[in-house]
Amino acid sequence: MSLIKMYGLHYYLFAGILFLSSGFIRGQTTAPDSALQQIIESLEGQSMTLAAVIDLAKKNSTAIGRAEALYMATAGNLKRQRGYFDPGFYFNFYYNDLDIPTSTLFAGADILKTQETTAQTGLTLNLPIGTQLQLGLNTYSINTNSQFAFLNPEYNGFGSLSLRQPLLEGFTATGRRDLTFAEFEYEAAKALYDQEVISVISEVEIAYWNLYTAERNYGVQKLVRDRASEFLTETELREEAGLVGPEQVANAKTFLAEQEIILIDQEEELDKQSDLIAVLTGTRPEPIDSRFKTVDVPPSEFPIEPVDAMIDYAIQSNLQLKAVQEEINAANTLVDAASWQVLPSLDLVGSYSGAGLGGDPQAVIFGTDTLQTTTSGSYGDMLSQIVKRDFPGWSIGFELSVPIGLRSNIGEKERLEALSDLTEQRYTELTRDIEKSVRQAHRELIHGNRRLNAATDGVEAAQEQVRIGRIEFQNGRTTAFELVRLGEDFAKAQRRYSEALVRTVNAVAKLKQLTSGKYPDNSNN
Repeated sequence: MSLIKMYGLHYYLFAGILFLSSGFIRGQTTAPDSALQQIIESLEGQSMTLAAVIDLAKKNSTAIGRAEALYMATAGNLKRQRGYFDPGFYFNFYYNDLDIPTSTLFAGADILKTQETTAQTGLTLNLPIGTQLQLGLNTYSINTNSQFAFLNPEYNGFGSLSLRQPLLEGFTATGRRDLTFAEFEYEAAKALYDQEVISVISEVEIAYWNLYTAERNYGVQKLVRDRASEFLTETELREEAGLVGPEQVANAKTFLAEQEIILIDQEEELDKQSDLIAVLTGTRPEPIDSRFKTVDVPPSEFPIEPVDAMIDYAIQSNLQLKAVQEEINAANTLVDAASWQVLPSLDLVGSYSGAGLGGDPQAVIFGTDTLQTTTSGSYGDMLSQIVKRDFPGWSIGFELSVPIGLRSNIGEKERLEALSDLTEQRYTELTRDIEKSVRQAHRELIHGNRRLNAATDGVEAAQEQVRIGRIEFQNGRTTAFELVRLGEDFAKAQRRYSEALVRTVNAVAKLKQLTSGKYPDNSNN
C-alpha cells in the first residue's frame, strides 16, 4: 500500500472518529441544561427541602437560643417586679420563760417567774403610686408568780393601719419605675427574639440558595472539565492525523488543567456551603462525611412595591427597631424618675390604731389593803377591743429630707439622660442602615428579571459560540487557543446565570428580614 493510500486511510478513519465525537459533543452543547441536570442529580449527599432546613435551624440555632434565654430572663424579671406590688404576709412568734432574782419587795416574789408570749402578724402592700401600707397586729401575754400582778395572765394588744406616701417623687414616676422599666425591657427582648427567628430563617434561605448556586456552578464546571477532556482527546487525534500542530495540543492540555483546578475549587465551595447549612441547623448530613443537597428550585416571581413603600414597611415593622424603641422608653422611664428624685424627700406618714387589754383579775394584798382591778376579759375579748377600736388612736406627720448640694441625684439624672441619648442615636443609626439595606435589596429585586434574562441570553450566545467554534476548529478555520477561550466564556456565562438565578431570592430573603416578615405576604396591608 502506497504512502498516499495509507495516509488517506488514516485520515478517513480519524474523520469517522471525529464525526462520532463531534456529534456527541454537539449533542451536549445543544442541550447543556439536560447534561447539567444529570450532573447535579448524580451528586452524592442528603437531600433537604428548604422547609426542613428552616425547621431544623429554628430548633437548633444557637442565635435563637441566646435570644430566647434573654427573653426568658426579662420575663422572670418582669414577674419579680410585678410581685413587688403583691400583698405580703408576716407572722412572728416568741416565747420566753424567765426566772429573775429580785431584791425589792415590789417585785412581788423572791424569784420572779414569767412566761411571756409575743406575736406579731399583719399584711404589707406597696401601691404603684409609691404608697406603703401596713396592717399590723401585735399581741403580748404574760403569766407571772408576782403577787402584785392585777391580771394573771395578762393580755395586751395593739393594731394599726400605717401609711407612708412620698409627696415629691412623682407618684407613679418613681413608685412604678422598676416595673415600667421591666415591661419595656421585656417587650424589647421579645421583639429581639422574634426578629432573631426571622433573621435565622432569612439567613437559612440565603444559605440554601447559595448551596443551590454552588451545586449548579459545580455542575457547570464539571461539564466544562469533561468537555475539555474530550477536546484534548479530539485535538490529539487531529495531531496524529497531521491536521493540527503540537502547540494546539498544548493549549488543550493547559485548558484541561486549568478547568480541573477550578473544578476542585468549586467542589470545596460546595462543601463550604453545605457546612454552613450544617452550622445553621446544628445537624450533619447522613452519612456523616457527605454533604447536603438542595431539592427546591428558586422562585422567580415576587411582588415589587415602590422603594419608599418598602422603607415604610421596614421602619414600621422591623422588630429590631422596635426593640431599640422599647429600650429608649425604658431609659426615659429612669430619667423621669430621676428628675423627681432630684427634689427633697417629703413623706406623709400616718396611722389609724386601736388597743386592747384583757386577763384574769386577781386580788393584790398590799399591807392591810386588798386591791382588785375591774378590768378583765379573755384573749378574744382583747382582740375584739382592737377591732372595735374601744381604745382608738391615730397619728399624722411629715418627714422631710434635704441632701446638701443635691450633687448625687443630679449626677445620676445626667448619667441616665446621656444613656437615653445614646440609645436614641442607636435608633437613628439603625433606621438609616435599614433604609440603606432596603434600597440595596430593592434594586436587586427590580433588576432581578432583567439580570436573569440577560444571563440567559449570555448562556445561549456562549453556547452558540462554542458550537460554531468547534465546527470552525474541525474545518481548520480557527485554533485550539480560540476554542479554549470560547470554552472559558461559556463557563463564565453559566456561572453568571447561576448567580442571577439566586440573587433575586436572596434579595427577597433580605427584605423579609428587614421588614420582619411583612414582605411579601403583608406588603399590601
